Amino acid sequence: MFTADARTLSRIEPAVRRVVIVEPNIASSRLLSDIMKGLGAREVYVAVNEEGALELLRDVEPGIIFTEHAGEALNGESLARRIRRSNMACRTAPIIMITNEATAAAIKGARDAGVHEFLRKPYTIGDLFKRVENVALKSRPWVEAVGYVGPDRRRFNSGEYSGARKRRADGSAAAGKIDVKDQAIRILAAAISQFDQDPAQAVRAIHQQAQTLKTLAVKAGDAKLAIAAGGLEAFMASGAVTKAGLSSPIDEILATARLTPAAEMARAS
Repeated sequence: MFTADARTLSRIEPAVRRVVIVEPNIASSRLLSDIMKGLGAREVYVAVNEEGALELLRDVEPGIIFTEHAGEALNGESLARRIRRSNMACRTAPIIMITNEATAAAIKGARDAGVHEFLRKPYTIGDLFKRVENVALKSRPWVEAVGYVGPDRRRFNSGEYSGARKRRADGSAAAGKIDVKDQAIRILAAAISQFDQDPAQAVRAIHQQAQTLKTLAVKAGDAKLAIAAGGLEAFMASGAVTKAGLSSPIDEILATARLTPAAEMARAS
């Protein structure tokens, strides 16, 4: 029988206080609702399809969103993408996807849609709790790009990861800053080249990377990069933002920053 210690339940309480469940099957949603109330949820809202979920999420700001992978009038991957690319307050809320069919394609699709965790039916309370604990207590860097919006995909189902370290950020704080800077530059370069695909998301991605680079540059004492990133921020705050107008301040940042081969490739594309 599953039992969670009181200290852990207290720590996850803010995240589980308000929960949204998107599940066409009434019995399944009732079961999940009862389990979450047992874990401390005070408000549980249920939607049975994609459009109903989006309407609900506009009025509710949940700590966690659960969604079935597929069902009548529901595509969990589509729902996740629409949430991530929306202007809703809950656009960054953790999403846990649940499904009967945990195929490699389904898992990859969920990850690329911006889902935090993946849970296969039938699941135990312990399985569910592990996912909830992951999203509530083990935060992951947020990626705001054009092709992808969501948590860092390199730590998908991070609570189950036990392998070797895979990135420079795992080595030291200094390496982590380089990794973040490199990613910001690559996203910035890609965002301007992909601007016409999704202008609204491109603007959001560019603004986020400008803030990130400015913060890193100030901490590192890199005056040139700080000024260039600040100039991009100022331009974006000045009024209407266009691709043509963004090109110059972004080019200045890319010329100022040391570009890795990957960033150069993103810029060239």
